[in-house]
Amino acid sequence: MMNTAMQDNAVGNFLLIGLGAMGYGMGSSLLRAGLGVDGFDLNGDTQARFRAEAGRDRPLAVAAGEADGAILVVVNAAQTREALFGANGLAAMLKPGAVVISCATIDPQQAIAFEQELAEKGILYLDAPISGGSARAAQGKLSVMASGSAEAFEKAQPALDAMAETVFRLGDRAGPGSAMKSVNQLLAGIHIAAAAEAFSFGIAQGLDADQIMQVIPACAGSSWMFENRGPYITDGDYRPHSAIDIFVKDLGIVTDAASGAKLDLPVSQAALERYRAASAEGMGREGDIALMKLYAAQSGIDLPPKRYEDK
Repeated sequence: MMNTAMQDNAVGNFLLIGLGAMGYGMGSSLLRAGLGVDGFDLNGDTQARFRAEAGRDRPLAVAAGEADGAILVVVNAAQTREALFGANGLAAMLKPGAVVISCATIDPQQAIAFEQELAEKGILYLDAPISGGSARAAQGKLSVMASGSAEAFEKAQPALDAMAETVFRLGDRAGPGSAMKSVNQLLAGIHIAAAAEAFSFGIAQGLDADQIMQVIPACAGSSWMFENRGPYITDGDYRPHSAIDIFVKDLGIVTDAASGAKLDLPVSQAALERYRAASAEGMGREGDIALMKLYAAQSGIDLPPKRYEDK
């Protein structure tokens, strides 16, 4: 049932398109901040659960017509375009002056194109990819790498305040936000691949995975990704907290952009090939640290057994 008190007290109205691990946490942060949120997802059960928490269960056209903005937490540029310009595209439903906050990792040129196409309809666009993981999304502590007009930032500010601990303002047009996210994904993808390789090497040398996890974070060789993904390795947890295929896509964006700039990125390319190999072995939807399984198959090392409870 719709909670009319929540609607009446809302300090702003936003659509949230995409209620996966990141999007759901972001939605929870928006609700805590007192914003009115209409959530939409292809997973009907997830959508129903969020709408019950939000106190809103309205059709897309109705919600879009009243929204101050739409937050897109989808996978890629194709899904972003479908959400904006497809058969039920938001570009035809949002009121002039509304802002689209686009959080997917996409090529900067695609972000520029979305901004231009929406501007023709009087809709603002904020190029705003995110970083921080699902836990920080639920805490409202994401980092946002954003670029766009002053008007887009102003309209998006209530949502940004609710979702993010840090918002980097990188320019007055779309493009730099997505470019910076690609830099982040280059490092993240390499560091995850390096963590998988390091754990595999250590286990092959007779070390226990728990020992590796205890020692390396206190040493110079550690990284944020090593410390974040390490517990998944020690727990035998290959659930898709962030999937292999995400880095097939994101490092593909990186290497394609580098090729366009006539820049060779051999370390990024090597990491990308590892993700592609894992995906080809049927692990595309598993957690990205499932790269460990490639090493296990090659060398016969024993990976830590599963020691978590499915929820």
